Amino acid sequence: MPIKDAELVRAKLWLARKIEGSLPDKIVLERSPETLQLIRERFLMAQKHAKIEVPRDLERPFFDELLDEIIGFGPLEPLLNDDTITEIMVNRHDQVYVERKGKMILADTQFMDDEHVFLVINKILKPLGRFVNKDSPLVDARLPDGSRVNAVVPPCAIDGPNITIRKFSKNPFTIKDLISFDSLGEDMAMFLQAAVVSKLNIVVSGGTGSGKTSLLNVLSGFIPEGDRIVTIEDAAELSLRQPHVVRLETKKPSRVGDSEVAIRDLVINALRMRPERIVVGECRGGETLDMLQAMNTGHDGSLTTVHANSPRDTISRLETLVLMAGMDLPLSVVRKQIASAVNLIVQQARLRDGSRKVVSITEVTGMEGEMVVMQEIFRFEETGMEDDMVLGDFVSGGGRPNCEPRLRQHGFTLPATMFISGSSIRGKRR
Repeated sequence: MPIKDAELVRAKLWLARKIEGSLPDKIVLERSPETLQLIRERFLMAQKHAKIEVPRDLERPFFDELLDEIIGFGPLEPLLNDDTITEIMVNRHDQVYVERKGKMILADTQFMDDEHVFLVINKILKPLGRFVNKDSPLVDARLPDGSRVNAVVPPCAIDGPNITIRKFSKNPFTIKDLISFDSLGEDMAMFLQAAVVSKLNIVVSGGTGSGKTSLLNVLSGFIPEGDRIVTIEDAAELSLRQPHVVRLETKKPSRVGDSEVAIRDLVINALRMRPERIVVGECRGGETLDMLQAMNTGHDGSLTTVHANSPRDTISRLETLVLMAGMDLPLSVVRKQIASAVNLIVQQARLRDGSRKVVSITEVTGMEGEMVVMQEIFRFEETGMEDDMVLGDFVSGGGRPNCEPRLRQHGFTLPATMFISGSSIRGKRR
C-alpha cells in the first residue's frame, strides 16, 4: 500500500531531491547493488541530519518509494512494473486510472501535488531532449522500455498536468496469442499470413485502444526475413524480429525554434531508402497521400493503421487524410488512388466486455462508378452476453477473395471451405 501520510510523503520527496543532487554525475541510476548501497548511505545521512522520523513499520515502504523517486518514475513505478496493467492514465495528481484486462480501474496511487506530476513528466522527457511548458503544453515521448507517453500541462490541462502511458509489452503478442485470446479465428489468421507474405497492402482500422498497433506488430511478423523493412512511427512501438529493419521515428522540437521531422517527411525519405516494405504506425495526416502513392508505385506489402469505426468509414477517413496533404485533387481521383492501392482493411474493435477482436476482414475490389467497392471475407457475429462476456462466432463472408490468384502465386492454396457463406471459423467460441 502506498504511503498516504502527507508529512511523510513531503519528507520522501525532499529527501529524494537532496539525495539526487548529492550523487556523482557519472553514476548510472539503476538498481545495482552498488547504487542501492550508495543511496541508502546518503539516505541515512540526510535523514539523520534533517531529523526525519519514519515509523518502524513504514521504513521498508518509505525507502522503496524513495528509490522509485530517485531511480524510477515515482508513483508510476509500481504500475509500470505490473504486467497485468496495459495503460496508465493520470487525470490529475490525486486521480490515477489503469486498464487491467480491458477494464478501467481507479488505482490506489496518488501524487503529492501538481509539481510532483511535473517532476515525473520532466524525468521522462529529459533523456529525450524534449520539454513541456505553458508555451508548449503537449508532448509525446516514450519510456526506456518503449512504452508510449503523452503528457498535457496547463493551460491546456485545466485540472493540472496529466499523463497517459500505453505500456509496451515485454513479450510482443504472436498470432498464436491472438487466437488463444479469441481475438480472431484460425482461418482468419491463416488468410492474413498469406496476405502479408503475398505483399497485399493492408490497413488496420479501429478506435483508440482497440489494439491496432498490437495487431500491426503481429502482421509485420509475417514479413519474410529477406525483405528490407522501413518502419515509421511517432513513438517507436513496433518490435519486429526480422534482421533487415530500419526504424524511423519523428522528431519533435527540443526547444523553441527547433525544426520538426513529421511522419510525412519520413515517408517521403523512406522512398529513397530502397524499402521492400513500408510500415507506418499510424496515418493521421497528409502522409496518407504519400503512402498511397508508394503502394501504387511498386512498394507492395505496405502496412499501416488509421482511426475508423468500420471498413466503409476507413475509406472516408483515408479520403479526408489525403486531402490534408494540401493537394487540390478531385474526390474521384482520391477514391481511385485508394481503390488501387489498398487491398485489405482489417477492422479491430474493443468490445463492451473489454475484449479486443478482429471484427471484419474486408477486401477492396475496385471502383463502381464513384464508389469504392468492397467485399467482406470474414467477420465476427455477436450472439449475446454471458457472465459479462460477449458471445459470438467468427464466420466467413461467403465470397472468394479476388486476391486468391495472387496468394496462389506465392504458394498459398487456401481451402474453398474457408470461404463458404456463414461457416464458422476454426477457433474458440465465447
